[in-house]
Amino acid sequence: MKVFCVGLSHNTADVETRECFGRTLEAERLLRENGCAEALVFDTCNRVEVYAATERELSTGEVARCVARKLDHGVFDEASTFYRYENADCAQHLFRVASGLDSMVVGETEVLGQAKKAYEAARESGAVGPYLHRLFQRAFRVAKQVRTNTDITRGAVSVGSVAVELAVKIFGDLSKCKVLLLGAGEAGERTAKALVSRGVCDLQLSNRSGERAHLLANMVNAEVVPFDDWIGHCLLVDILITSTATEKPLLTRDNFEAIAAQRHTRPLFIIDIAVPRNVDPAVNILEGVYLYDVDSLQSVAQQALAMRRQQIAAAEEIIAEHVAGFREMLARGLERSAQSLIHPSVGDTSCSGAA
Repeated sequence: MKVFCVGLSHNTADVETRECFGRTLEAERLLRENGCAEALVFDTCNRVEVYAATERELSTGEVARCVARKLDHGVFDEASTFYRYENADCAQHLFRVASGLDSMVVGETEVLGQAKKAYEAARESGAVGPYLHRLFQRAFRVAKQVRTNTDITRGAVSVGSVAVELAVKIFGDLSKCKVLLLGAGEAGERTAKALVSRGVCDLQLSNRSGERAHLLANMVNAEVVPFDDWIGHCLLVDILITSTATEKPLLTRDNFEAIAAQRHTRPLFIIDIAVPRNVDPAVNILEGVYLYDVDSLQSVAQQALAMRRQQIAAAEEIIAEHVAGFREMLARGLERSAQSLIHPSVGDTSCSGAA
């Protein structure tokens, strides 16, 4: 049995390409039908990765087709866009991802929670067996050890926080800015808290779930805008930050052109941190509109990287030890691991106790 990972990330593909792929209702089923004994799809704003265990050799192209949301991006170089890791190299890659070392914002902890959710979803659907179970449980332990024994997360920020830092670079003092935040999920919550910490006093929130919007608004003392009305409120704000899940852009040139014209000489800065994107790139053509997507944040994130370079080396040492352990486990054929699923020890089958 071979364990492998096939994926693409901010390191290998732009946001336009990344949004063509991701976790769909059929992705794991298609992977199983194509010969994967176990399969898990891990999807974030900066990466789409498939982890699988199989005895059949699946090409990178076969895997990519299983997680395709759309294939109208045009021709792209499969060899340079997708990366592939097998066995111990696969483990090393996942351990680095879970520890925040492969993130656009090095040291961020958001990715660990996303990995746990992907694991739980695949386990509940029956797509995870002994190989991926052991791989991800060890990844959660590695991430916990890295966070505990290094300062890699000190000063670390989320993608949402980096978006706020970009706003600070543009406006300087945010206390006089009117801000509309679209999306009240985890990314939206982190962004809202970052906005408040940077002095934003006039914050409006909009979300499909009004209940969730009010919960977050109460946390950060914000005003809730009904989801059906948020586009109209763009007439009044200086900054729009979007982070909601959608398959198609919510803000387009057609539905925003009239509002943009009414703003006259007042610029609107839009920071879209969602993948797939919430804002059609054509919006940037409109007079007075300045659109940034998640790829635009990389230069801001790189500035924080220099402060944590020494901690990266310490984290890599921890990861190397666990990679060696996983390599030995693969060599044993996971007989004991399979037995542990039948007779689990306390705390071994729940990711909440592993990291």
